[in-house]
Amino acid sequence: MTLIGGAVFKFLFSSLLWIITLRISLIKGEENSGEFRYPFIKPASSFSPLPSSATNGGDKRFDYIIVGGGTAGCPLAATLSQNFSVLLLERGGTPFANPNVTFMQNFHISLADTSPSSASQRFISTDGVINSRARILGGGTSINAGFYTRASSSFIRSVGWDSKLVQESYSWIEKQIVHRPDLMPWQRAIRDSLLEIGISPFNGFTYDHKYGTKVGGTIFDRFGRRHTAAELLASANPGKLHVLVHATVLKIVFDTTGKTPRAVGVIFKDENGKQHEALISMGPRSEVIVSSGAIGSPQLLLHSGIGPKTDLEKFNIPVVLDNEFVGKGMSDNPMNTIFVPTNTPVQQSLIQTVGITKLGVYIEASSGFGQSSDSIHWDHGIVSAEIGQLSTIPPKQRTYEAIQSYRRIKKNLPREAFMGGFILEKIANPLSKGQLRLLNTNVDDNPLITFNYFSHPYDLQRCVDGIRVMEKILRSKHFTNFTQCDKKTVEKLLNMSVHANVNLIPKHINDTKSLEQFCKDTVITIWHYHGGCHTDKVVSRDYEVLGVERLRVVDGSTFADSPGTNPQATVMMLGRYMGVKILRERLGRAAGENNPAFIGD
Repeated sequence: MTLIGGAVFKFLFSSLLWIITLRISLIKGEENSGEFRYPFIKPASSFSPLPSSATNGGDKRFDYIIVGGGTAGCPLAATLSQNFSVLLLERGGTPFANPNVTFMQNFHISLADTSPSSASQRFISTDGVINSRARILGGGTSINAGFYTRASSSFIRSVGWDSKLVQESYSWIEKQIVHRPDLMPWQRAIRDSLLEIGISPFNGFTYDHKYGTKVGGTIFDRFGRRHTAAELLASANPGKLHVLVHATVLKIVFDTTGKTPRAVGVIFKDENGKQHEALISMGPRSEVIVSSGAIGSPQLLLHSGIGPKTDLEKFNIPVVLDNEFVGKGMSDNPMNTIFVPTNTPVQQSLIQTVGITKLGVYIEASSGFGQSSDSIHWDHGIVSAEIGQLSTIPPKQRTYEAIQSYRRIKKNLPREAFMGGFILEKIANPLSKGQLRLLNTNVDDNPLITFNYFSHPYDLQRCVDGIRVMEKILRSKHFTNFTQCDKKTVEKLLNMSVHANVNLIPKHINDTKSLEQFCKDTVITIWHYHGGCHTDKVVSRDYEVLGVERLRVVDGSTFADSPGTNPQATVMMLGRYMGVKILRERLGRAAGENNPAFIGD
């Protein structure tokens, strides 16, 4: 074979091999495109310590390693990737091909799913209140009720944020995944009733936090499809972002040879249980950033040796830094609901209208869940706050056998038994505080969490005030399209709600005679827990962990209060805000403001 002929043969052979390889990758891409959507998202088992020339698509060392691809982690990763290499580690899967996550009609089914691969991981606080934490890319935005509203200006001032950058960061989120809702009949009735009883003025549709009644934004579009924080990754630099799903971080790795412990990387396990070590670059500005949420972030710090020394020593965890405040100051905004049955089906709606009262309580509503054939046969009736009206089994009798029996009975229930909606009241800025402690050294297990609901008398008084507001709504003329509620009917609904709100708190027979007791016995969550890594105690105002180097916490665990009526907007904003702030610190403000990553309008 001549030299030219050999070269041509090699070219043709290599071209054919490239075409075959491309076709195989395209076929694989077709199979996985729905699940992974973006080329930089891969399963954790694909991680390799080999250099960038290897097939894993990136070097083992990164400028930033972000632990937690949730509400804050996704916008933070997308922003930092504009200029630096980022590894984003998420313990759950992706939301893109999960119908229970994607469609609003399946909202309650997603929360009721207790399988190991579900998007939400159930935990029960030591108070006896059933709760959920996200286990999926997009975090809480993948399993929540979708309501989007900004924090108050007073909250923004209190935490010392740059108000201009805050507004730009909110706008960056809103242009990508937030929508104006089509107001459903139940929501219109709540809106009109709130105004009728004096929760005014009407502020119309707005993202802003204002006293009175308003309609807020939503991450559900007009087709009922959810748009999560994971979609913010579309704004990332795909050449610098590496996202691994089913990557459970076991601990942060520290260099303790110097005077101050310094984070150098993390150890995580993949979906097959194999452990990997990922390291940050040697440069002084590279960091590990924990964005694992109010439960996951303090839990990971404790597993990594940062926390109360005596607690760490109980589990033989080497102490990197003795900090008594890790896991302390945990709060959850307590919620109480009244279920209102109706004679005709009610269109499904999640939270769209909110009454922001001057009593320190917020009034919201949802309706129409549990009326589809699929949802009626789901076992959420014994564990879900949404469809709990038939849960009359006493707490101590809620065994596995009882659940199976309940499911069999439920299959024969008429659809009409589930018609109706809820009115919700929740406490703003609860003063009752609790704590988080490790149960064991297994990161897959939930820690022990105590919220101490209503331990502060002011919280209890505000709950009573909120129940009285709900009673007025039930008797308002605008609500008569759904039910005729006189005083006797209201008492019946309260009695029904005593059995409806599913928690493991022993009930009292005189709940409706004492609204204080009603509040305590029927308290549930709306998933707005926060704290555990408070600023000035665990982290600085720049969210750097005090006492160690190259480690930050950026999420709701740093909040002393839950921002606004619903926190997701502000937690996403915080991820974007801190990403821009960190880039400006590294690149300089002038260079940064010419970068597309900083354009908020």
